[in-house]
Amino acid sequence: MQIEIRGAERLSYRERQVVVLKEMGYSSQAIADRLGLSPATVATLYNRAKVKGYQVVIVISGDPLNIFGGPGEEGGEDAEPDKGAGE
Repeated sequence: MQIEIRGAERLSYRERQVVVLKEMGYSSQAIADRLGLSPATVATLYNRAKVKGYQVVIVISGDPLNIFGGPGEEGGEDAEPDKGAGE
């Protein structure tokens, strides 16, 4: 799995650091400790980054979640998605 931040070029270096750690699930306190900042500064940097706008995209290669199964299996890549009732 890979995390991609679109719009990162609009963010400062520190904002990028905070965004990456925040999007990975770290708390403001943990980020502050890691980067040598106060939690208030982390919150400010994160809020500035949100205002500037960015998107987090998760790129998953293959089928690590095992939701597509193998060829010929129920739900495998050869199987068609359900069309839903009424179609």
